[in-house]
Amino acid sequence: MGNDESRRRNPDGAAHHRRLSHGLFTNFGAVAHRLSRRGPFSQTVQLPITNASSSTDLSHKHETSKTESTVSSFMPEFPLRNFPGQNQFQVLGFIARGSFGPILKLKDVSIDKIYAVKVLPKSAIFNNGALDQSKEEVIIQRQLKHPFIHNLQDCWQTQHHLFIMCDYCGVGDLYTCWSLKGRFEEDDIRLFAAEMASALGFLHDLGIMHRDIKMDNILLSDHGHLRLSDFGLSRRLKRGGRTFTICGTMQYMAPEVLGGGPYNHAADWWSLGVMLYCLATGEFPVPPESGHIAMLNKVRQCSYIIPDTCSTALTVLLTELLSKNPVNRLRNLDCFQMQAFFRGISFDSESLQKTPMEVILELRTHPEWSTKAMRGLTVDYLKNFDCDPLPTYRSEESSSIANKDVTRS
Repeated sequence: MGNDESRRRNPDGAAHHRRLSHGLFTNFGAVAHRLSRRGPFSQTVQLPITNASSSTDLSHKHETSKTESTVSSFMPEFPLRNFPGQNQFQVLGFIARGSFGPILKLKDVSIDKIYAVKVLPKSAIFNNGALDQSKEEVIIQRQLKHPFIHNLQDCWQTQHHLFIMCDYCGVGDLYTCWSLKGRFEEDDIRLFAAEMASALGFLHDLGIMHRDIKMDNILLSDHGHLRLSDFGLSRRLKRGGRTFTICGTMQYMAPEVLGGGPYNHAADWWSLGVMLYCLATGEFPVPPESGHIAMLNKVRQCSYIIPDTCSTALTVLLTELLSKNPVNRLRNLDCFQMQAFFRGISFDSESLQKTPMEVILELRTHPEWSTKAMRGLTVDYLKNFDCDPLPTYRSEESSSIANKDVTRS
């Protein structure tokens, strides 16, 4: 896991509030420092002024106005509806924690299908200036239907919470696999790389930058294939466009991002290069630093020497992805497919998914899987959690939680 940081430049350079990125399946989220007087993620909820003769009436009207304002702020991206009752949705477990709230495992009994639902308290969204970010996340995900991208199924709001529902990936995430195995064989890396590059090429053709490519955000299907998730930091950016926001996870961030831009879609390919380097070597090319300036200095000084254990073809691929100059970097799917490392490999999504990823399925049975997957999460995280009419539920992911009923206060 890494330190995440986000900042937007402004001519006056004034420092202001910080926010938490709450992308869909990030276990701990991204701490974001913003340098703008009023960035796109900042919004003040204006409550109407009422003239009531009675203090009771004033209080009632104030609460009604506050509720209506809170609801309307998230429209139309989050339709207003009640949380479905247990006759439709059953809460089966607790998957992980996001930056703002828990991720629940739910079963829709009407169709006998399991989903993952992220629960976001509205108060946390407003307090962290993430209103527009929350809406942008679902706007982007509604456009995305791809075999290697995690699908959004539904989203809605109640009076106090937002709900984002996606397909359930019971195998877990790539970071958990990597933390257990360390180095992967090149045949496995080749498949991972082809699937991730296919997803990135699809996103970039739509003019979307992910901006937080990392192993934690790669979920795994029942057959061990990749699903790119967490679009909380994503940005719509046309070809040729540039942006300046410092955001992402520290040790995956491209040097041009760490330096405050300008940067474009090429930054996602750098992050992919860092991820593939980790899979091939068992370690990060540059350990994370406490701040983006220190991290930038370290990245600029690093020579990115690829270990001799990597084949020549993989060494060339990693070297071209980790080019510090984005103009010279391998940064599009067509050039990626032409690399010698992929000789004889089809990038057709159906072909890539034909063979189960045995290494992933084997790791899923590892005795330390549950402990690694929970990242030190304990039941105390939910002690003061309030989520409308949710029933008592149990976690299936950790022995430290599985033996306790988790109830809301």
